[in-house]
Amino acid sequence: MSNPFILLWLEAPLQSWGADSRFGRRDTLDFPTKSGLLGLLCCALGAGGEQRELLAAMAPLRQTVLAFQRKKAERPPLLRDFQMVGSGYDNDDDKWKKLMIPRKRDGSTAVGGGSKMTYRYYLQEATFATAMEVPAARTKEFAEALQAPVWDLYLGRKCCAPTDFVFRGNFDTETAAIEAAAAIAAEKSLTESFRVRDYAPGNEHEGESLVLNDVPVQFGTRKQYHERRVTIIHESNEA
Repeated sequence: MSNPFILLWLEAPLQSWGADSRFGRRDTLDFPTKSGLLGLLCCALGAGGEQRELLAAMAPLRQTVLAFQRKKAERPPLLRDFQMVGSGYDNDDDKWKKLMIPRKRDGSTAVGGGSKMTYRYYLQEATFATAMEVPAARTKEFAEALQAPVWDLYLGRKCCAPTDFVFRGNFDTETAAIEAAAAIAAEKSLTESFRVRDYAPGNEHEGESLVLNDVPVQFGTRKQYHERRVTIIHESNEA
């Protein structure tokens, strides 16, 4: 018996889905990552720590992302947010100033400590739908958690709060979930611009192939990831 799918609707003024970011430059992909969406699911469940068992169960399961935009509208550019962390504080005897200076996990001063500059990038006015395959035995648990999350849900970063309901139903097949997403998009006068599928041998002609390091093996303080290959199919390439 095949696994069911849950449909996630991801709509917000800002979204950010980093797959290869560093502290000084927090990039975003053009679409949600598998690690980001599994992080969202863990927030809904209130599942902290490493979560190796859950991530191992979800790793081989399929995920298809559909990107939507306003009909005949140009896609807004990336928003770049410049931030300075620890700016203007000296490492003197004032305890409150010391608290504002970035430090390592053990409390010691970072190498080259003091002010840290960072650039953070966000998608603007983006809308996605994701058909996510889930273990049949946990479908009800996941659905209930997404409708009454233990922790706040956000779309990539904590400042990216969704502006519509995220959970949009359980479906027996991926096709049914995608059809439901298309119906929601039609109600909102949105049109599909591209979709991202898990790579399968023989579909190289469908679109652009990309390798992402976004399959989480372990969350927590020492995150670990595996690679996966995806195919990006633009609307003009659809059959």
